[in-house]
Amino acid sequence: MTDKNMNFRVRGGEMTSKQVSRRWTVFLCVMSFCVGLLFTNRMWNIPESKAVTELNVDQTGQLKLLSEGCHTKQKAVNPKSKDIMGEVSKTHVAIQTLDKTISNLEMELAAARAAHDSILNGSPILGNPVDVESVARRKVFMVIGINTAFSSRKRRDSVRATWFPQGEKRRKMEEEKGIIVRFVIGHSATPGGILDRAIEAEDVQHGDFMRLEHVEGYHELSAKTKIYFATAVSKWDADFYIKVDDDVHVNLAMLGTVLASHRSKPRVYIGCMKSGPVLSQRGVRYHEPESWKFGEDGNKYFRHATGQLYAVSKDLATYISINQQVLHKYANEDVSLGSWFIGLDVEHIDDRRLCCGTPPDCEWKAQAGNTCVASFDWSCSGICKSAERIKEVHRRCGEGENAMWSAEF
Repeated sequence: MTDKNMNFRVRGGEMTSKQVSRRWTVFLCVMSFCVGLLFTNRMWNIPESKAVTELNVDQTGQLKLLSEGCHTKQKAVNPKSKDIMGEVSKTHVAIQTLDKTISNLEMELAAARAAHDSILNGSPILGNPVDVESVARRKVFMVIGINTAFSSRKRRDSVRATWFPQGEKRRKMEEEKGIIVRFVIGHSATPGGILDRAIEAEDVQHGDFMRLEHVEGYHELSAKTKIYFATAVSKWDADFYIKVDDDVHVNLAMLGTVLASHRSKPRVYIGCMKSGPVLSQRGVRYHEPESWKFGEDGNKYFRHATGQLYAVSKDLATYISINQQVLHKYANEDVSLGSWFIGLDVEHIDDRRLCCGTPPDCEWKAQAGNTCVASFDWSCSGICKSAERIKEVHRRCGEGENAMWSAEF
């Protein structure tokens, strides 16, 4: 009995030992897990605390903004956004001005080189020796060349009696407003003949002609246009050069206002842009002998300004002057001008105020406060019977005598 009891105890003791060992094992595992967790937390907390400390030291302003809520943050951002937009706008204007300045300097340098080379080669750009006037050009706002012909004396007189100031008013316009206006004409096929003498006598009387080294002829308008720009550039340093026909009514102050709005742009070509059909049929008006260059029959021209009135900035006029010997001439003068700018970085500005109709069209627009720059009849490519009708157009569509003197360009 005793041995069995002892054996039982021993076995019971073994059973108790096994139970204790299992409990201690579980306890030790739990303790190890807790110690490991505590150790791990301590290792993570140290750099996090350091990072927060650095944020508090280096980014106090940002944390304060976050703590103040979204509403406060929005108020803080808006003024900065406005300041940034303002700076961007100023930078854009500065870049435009710098671009124009660089462009002008490049054109002037090219013109000077061309003039120098022409002297060395004995073949001046304009066909005449370069004189002192071409070197020291007068600075003006715009030069307006009125295209005219030997047979257009009545038209010229009607223009002088309406929108082209004469005498003291013309001198004042040139000196105070920087606006030069001249009738543009070349020479007859017989130099010194009756036609040339008549123009010389008229010029003595009025002093408002620009004579070109060019033989007049209807089919020579493209050549005349090139020579006009080259001659004008050689005489005046203008911001803009304008060509207008002598059967078109012009409001000079309005023209100046329109051009002044594009003054900061380096290369502008301003007019009523169109794209008419290329006429390949012989014998029709505006026939294009080189129609094959524009593709299949029925195609249209590229965009170009209608020939009644258009304006180009100084660097484009200088470009024409420098390259006039290699610029191709098409049958139609306005098409030729448009072709010279293809491939150049030129801004085409389509302004319909430069091609209003005669009354009642221009009159209604004037009454509505939208004064026209130029008025003519499309059916006649100018004012029909302009020598008789331009006074009526001026009376009904003119901007008023004081508009020129009160305008600021």
